[in-house]
Amino acid sequence: MKAIAVTEQATGTAGMKLVERPEPQPAINDVVVQVHASGFTWDELTWPPTWTDRLNRDRTPSIPGHELAGVVTALGYGTTGLSVGQRVFGLTDWYRDGTLAEYVAVEARNLAPLPGDVDFTVGASLVMPGLTAWQGLFAHGHLQAGQSVLAHGAAGVVGSMVTQLAREAGAYVIGTGRVGDRQAVLDFGANEFVDLENDALNDVGGVDLVFDIFGGDIAKRSAGLIRAGGALVTIAGPTEARPAGGLAIDFVVESDRAQLGEIVQRVRDGRLRTNIGTVSTLDDAIAAFNRTERRKGKTIVRVRP
Repeated sequence: MKAIAVTEQATGTAGMKLVERPEPQPAINDVVVQVHASGFTWDELTWPPTWTDRLNRDRTPSIPGHELAGVVTALGYGTTGLSVGQRVFGLTDWYRDGTLAEYVAVEARNLAPLPGDVDFTVGASLVMPGLTAWQGLFAHGHLQAGQSVLAHGAAGVVGSMVTQLAREAGAYVIGTGRVGDRQAVLDFGANEFVDLENDALNDVGGVDLVFDIFGGDIAKRSAGLIRAGGALVTIAGPTEARPAGGLAIDFVVESDRAQLGEIVQRVRDGRLRTNIGTVSTLDDAIAAFNRTERRKGKTIVRVRP
């Protein structure tokens, strides 16, 4: 099968190569999925599991990509809940070969059924951003209707999902970004926009939840805005920023079949829209990942036409 592989961490996306690899075989409780569309997260080549296994042994050449939508072609021993020919989408294990390939072996529990009226490209684009937003807001941030949310990077892939899901849950959303992002942030449903380059963040006032994607100084300044009992939720790694009367929570997204079902249903009924940028073929994906201009929206690799 065709796949994109990496062998040298120092070269980043420039070191990606299109190669031929054997088709994967399903282990116990696995399925093999014929990948129709795959997502790639811009910084995953900096993640240790891309390069080493759980015992810290080198596992290169490895296949990146962890988001997929496709069709089940084989079941491993003991696999239940899915069937051959079923359309699925989900998030693969960080330590296993990924989805920038024609086929991938995935634990069945990491996949959810993809309804027939949802395109594979849309399905793949929902997985990481949708689960990250859902888990940050509801599983970790315990967001309630009537609360306020400061959503950083609200025009981005994750931030746009945070904005939409928070608004739908009944929150008041303040979205941040660059000056050119203003209209996009408002279009995704934010009540207000803050230009991080020109506006004073302190003017926002108190909020119940900050969803942070940046870390560093922005996280520190944001922590001071959180009301008593509120939370700073971040995906930028452990943070020194601590709200005076609240919690600071950093987390790593996990696949969850029930949450994927909730997210895709919102797309089907028009409550949630995706933020897709470039759609590339597998043959052209390396060039798409090495663009020099600022990326807007989720880059999706359409593995099969």
